[in-house]
Amino acid sequence: MKKQEIRIGLIGFGAMGKTHSYAVGNLPFFMAELPFHASIAGVCTRAKAKSDAVASAFGFEIATDCEDVLIGDPNIDVIDICTPNVCHFETAKKALAAGKHLYCEKPLCDNWRDAKELAALAKRTGRICTVVFNNRHLAAVMRAKQLIDEGRLGRILHFDFSYLHNSCTDPDRNAGWKQDGTVCGEGGVLFDLGSHILDLAVFLCGRMKRISGKSQIAFPERRGMDGASWYTDAPEAFYMMLQAESGAHGMLTASKLTTGANDDLRFAIYGERGALRFSLMDPNFLEYYDAEAPASPIGGTRGFTRIECVGRYPHPAGIFPSFKAPTGWLMGHVMSMYRFLDAVYRNEQNSPDFGDGAYVQWLMEKALCSDRNNGSFEVIE
Repeated sequence: MKKQEIRIGLIGFGAMGKTHSYAVGNLPFFMAELPFHASIAGVCTRAKAKSDAVASAFGFEIATDCEDVLIGDPNIDVIDICTPNVCHFETAKKALAAGKHLYCEKPLCDNWRDAKELAALAKRTGRICTVVFNNRHLAAVMRAKQLIDEGRLGRILHFDFSYLHNSCTDPDRNAGWKQDGTVCGEGGVLFDLGSHILDLAVFLCGRMKRISGKSQIAFPERRGMDGASWYTDAPEAFYMMLQAESGAHGMLTASKLTTGANDDLRFAIYGERGALRFSLMDPNFLEYYDAEAPASPIGGTRGFTRIECVGRYPHPAGIFPSFKAPTGWLMGHVMSMYRFLDAVYRNEQNSPDFGDGAYVQWLMEKALCSDRNNGSFEVIE
């Protein structure tokens, strides 16, 4: 039987555009017996010459500098949005009006009002609309979710999430678009790294009740994207205190001011019956502490156990290179893309959807409001 074809229009081809292209092109290696065949049908960038070069290098049929070409193409099923934050809203609105399914990089928008509108539009149209919170799809995070849902931690008491980069520590380095509030939005690093850990905190610890936020700009003046002197207008670090609806309390740190960091996403979750720890720099293992294990003699079997998650994804994943092979950052994107495209194939809603993305946007809106009010706690309704 011929497989269903899912044709994708890719808008934007920076680091995430390349990553999404990798995920689509390599799905047959990682997933057994896919019932669909997905391909990138066309690419849109701001410059036609770049689109032509990308299409030639990667074998895409269509190259354009006008997103309406892809959005209006009746042979394209999915629009994949990999553009800067301020561009997401208008592109997504047009694509939903054209009946397309949407795969949108985080954050969903650069403000809460637009995110809320997109979530409502997605629900009304019934299209499959996913926000790319790829870290949900790491094997260790999936296992952490299972252990929490099984009650192995009991009531969660405390959590600590951080996402640390070093990209703002050099004052002589030109700013990028993710540091420019006119392009990335007012939140800066909060919208970039912070959206990831807010999503993970909600995914693993539940919805939030109160939030306090504090931003930091360590280097107010540096060179802008054009090399000229420029005054930083978006946070380089953002710190949050949260209380979950369950009563658990926690701290979240999103920072690009951490000397020595690479892509350091970490979390620790502490409950009455156990605890979990994870580091993206050691992605093959999840650490689990069973507080009900015997503590004697001489410590018994107490202590953090390293669970070897590696490539042990549930079927149909895990076939390549093997269940025992070490995993990495890209697998989060491969699994995220697979779950989205499988939802499109089955015509079943997928999570994280635009409602999840809008909720994270609301949390960020409240964190920014707290920052403007000197860190006062904001109630999340």
